[in-house]
Amino acid sequence: MHYEVQEGFRMKNRMGSSEAVSKARGGGSREAIVEAAERLFLDRGFGAVTMDELAEAAGVARRTLYNQFASKEEIFREMLLRVSGQLETAFPPGIETRGEVEEVLRLVARMILGLHKNPEYLGFLRMVVADSRQFPWIAVEFAAVMEPQAERLVRYLAHLTAMGILDCRNPVLAAHQFMGMLNQLSLWPWMTGRERVPVPKEDIIEETIQMFLQHYRRPRLKRRRRDSTA
Repeated sequence: MHYEVQEGFRMKNRMGSSEAVSKARGGGSREAIVEAAERLFLDRGFGAVTMDELAEAAGVARRTLYNQFASKEEIFREMLLRVSGQLETAFPPGIETRGEVEEVLRLVARMILGLHKNPEYLGFLRMVVADSRQFPWIAVEFAAVMEPQAERLVRYLAHLTAMGILDCRNPVLAAHQFMGMLNQLSLWPWMTGRERVPVPKEDIIEETIQMFLQHYRRPRLKRRRRDSTA
């Protein structure tokens, strides 16, 4: 998968600047600039790319580039907005109400693993990890986009705990444990260049949910006693 994602971005690059020029002439200069930034930032890192190189790769004049974006930071933030859109698509409002806890966690898990197959998301994440040490603001702004999605899971687990269905004394910890089990098997092997565990996606999901609920689900007897004293 690591190879496939990088190849996906390189294939975009091999399409050449002629396509970018065509987009720019058709009024798509902003799109062409962002696409060029995706390729160059991924291949060389945020700090190693100049605005002049971005203009050349996008097939636009330097003036056109600066009319659209005043700096590389603005281009990065445009890319971040697109990642935010991908997250909103993956985690639409209201999924927390779609059935019992198993079904909701199943939906969340499938959406997380689906993101791990999105080359643009993975490429952007790789760039963030690589450049955050030199540019700490990148990590800060990326976290500001990611954290609201994690907070939704935290609120859901806290709600189920208040209802007596789960017993999450620390919903923040529980949410990150759930996501961490999925990331460990799906995301981090790709990030570190290792082969993923040869386990079907649905098995990963079901075993993760079973392990999570085995620890956090409140026993039914205790739930009944709690309800009777309410």
